[in-house]
Amino acid sequence: MSPSSHPVTVLTPTLSAARSASLALAAAPTEVKNKALVAIATALRANVAAIVDANGLDLAAGATNGLSTGLLDRLRLDQARVEALAVAVLEVALLTDPVGQIVRGSSLPNGIKISQVRVPFGVVGVIYEARPNVTVDIAALALKSGNAAVLRGGSAAENSNRVLVGLIQDALASVGLPAESVQTIDQFGREGATLLMRARGGIDVLIPRGSANLINTVVSESTVPVIETGAGVVHIFLDDSATQEWAVEIVHNSKVQRPSVCNAVETLLVHENAAARLLPAVLNRLAASGVTIHADERARGFFPDALVATEEDWATEYMSLDLAVAVVDSLDDAIGHIRRYSTGHTESIITNDLANAERFLNEVDSAAVMVNASTRFTDGGEFGFGAEVGISTQKLHARGPMGLSELTSTKWIVRGSGQVRA
Repeated sequence: MSPSSHPVTVLTPTLSAARSASLALAAAPTEVKNKALVAIATALRANVAAIVDANGLDLAAGATNGLSTGLLDRLRLDQARVEALAVAVLEVALLTDPVGQIVRGSSLPNGIKISQVRVPFGVVGVIYEARPNVTVDIAALALKSGNAAVLRGGSAAENSNRVLVGLIQDALASVGLPAESVQTIDQFGREGATLLMRARGGIDVLIPRGSANLINTVVSESTVPVIETGAGVVHIFLDDSATQEWAVEIVHNSKVQRPSVCNAVETLLVHENAAARLLPAVLNRLAASGVTIHADERARGFFPDALVATEEDWATEYMSLDLAVAVVDSLDDAIGHIRRYSTGHTESIITNDLANAERFLNEVDSAAVMVNASTRFTDGGEFGFGAEVGISTQKLHARGPMGLSELTSTKWIVRGSGQVRA
């Protein structure tokens, strides 16, 4: 049956339950939401074996189906990763509840008092692929911000997500919150994602996380408001004054520490005056860790073993141990290259020149712009958000790592004492 002939009412029971749950969550005291988060973390720790076993089924199927190394890494859950998820959930419990926070307010000359306060969106839909950690992260952040979540986690992680959502629902029920506060629609397959994109009025906002193809599909086809999370064609620029030790360590960490994620560096740009001094050490360290270098002609002069970079390399999010490298004439050229090829995620400059650092920060238009730091720090957990919904590369409402406040809207509270407008 084609999506056009399959009525959206297939999702009606799920979405209706989510709406009802969202009303209960919006009114839930902070202490109850925090008890639910503690219960979720406890359930994760008590069921590591079941989670890892289910994940093993997904990993085996993924390998059989030819999933890339990067996607298999994102898919994998082991004891350490489950523990990290539990810790992240507990960190969310410690964060300030955004619901009811006053953004701004004033008293009008006529005595009316107005205030703008944070309120939940209501029902948040999330479409993602091969990332069971997102199931837990979204559930925790949605719960703390008073939102119900409807999740389409993809067939690659279906077994993992089924177990995780079951544990989360049991934990919610144990503290008196609706189990339907977090639901999965994986049972509807790909068609479920299509139906979710068309469920305007059923969900309040839709967030895609995954490949550029997935994100572009959701943005172009959804009738529901979308918060766009973007692919990560991430750049580092080694300025003329860059310290060799910083250059080597920061580039290596940005590429090798976890190459399959969106904040890993994909393109290295080097000032021509620093190329001879920096490139051999930087690229040899990368090559020793298994990184394949795709370099332009000038960069290959300092590292002849590199593959010849093509136009496609500059726009590629590898999500693997591959790196594109180019020598540029100036800071202006580096910024120009970034403007042309960046996806607006994260860029970093390594420099000891304060003026160049400030120019880079001011003129590079990405969600996160850094000086002398690894791009791997663009992360909700690292920013102190406990977890993240995703990293938004759009410019409306939310940009960069998205935490609790990015899952809220606002409303105006007006308190009068009989005033009428003249």
